[in-house]
Amino acid sequence: MKPAFRSLPRERAQLDAPAQVRDTRIDDLDACLRPGRFVDSDAPAVRAFAARVTSGARDPRERAVALYYAVRDGFRYDPYSASREPEAYRASHVVGTKAAFCVPKAILLAASARAAGIPARVGFADVRNHLASEKLRARMGGSDLFVFHGYTELHLSGAFVKATPAFDRGLCERFGVRPLEFDGTADALLHPFDAAGRRHMEYVRERGSYLDLPFEAMLEAFREAYPEAVFAAPATPVRDEAFHVD
Repeated sequence: MKPAFRSLPRERAQLDAPAQVRDTRIDDLDACLRPGRFVDSDAPAVRAFAARVTSGARDPRERAVALYYAVRDGFRYDPYSASREPEAYRASHVVGTKAAFCVPKAILLAASARAAGIPARVGFADVRNHLASEKLRARMGGSDLFVFHGYTELHLSGAFVKATPAFDRGLCERFGVRPLEFDGTADALLHPFDAAGRRHMEYVRERGSYLDLPFEAMLEAFREAYPEAVFAAPATPVRDEAFHVD
């Protein structure tokens, strides 16, 4: 049976976005194909990644699906990789790494989609992860709220669909959560329950859609939500077996 995806509200994007980062061009498909500071789809490494992954795909939907799985499973999800450095969020940097958290992965999917001729933008929401590991909650000051969770919006068959490439298959297996599938026709958003019926992800706030990462607004949200330790290198490496972090 095809899993039911919980969709975010369909009202016009960015209604909850700060005025200084709103962008009235988010529905402009030409703008959704142009490179940005972080969604740098013109970077040679991004273009090479997109070309390799989409080789043999027959249409935009097949290209989008191939890119989704390449980003979902080709880059391990690592929530401990959060950074204040702008470079860490550029798609051309992310494509050369082995692991990243939701925001860089969403940016890479958007950039590679644009490189493959698919209009794309990035979207953000605050989510509550009811299954977050104890070590991760401790790192976040006891919170299970993930602000500015990132996903990608791809324009396919005349409409934007949301795709969330954050959690790789290996991570899902360790947490007992179904891997999030994407077929290019329906929103692929985080599951509200795990395979055992426990509460998993809860969407609590829509932060809107953007042509590029609203970097300063994201950092401000992080500063308000999390202790400084989130961005500081720990005295000893964090060992969280849930994420295969050494």
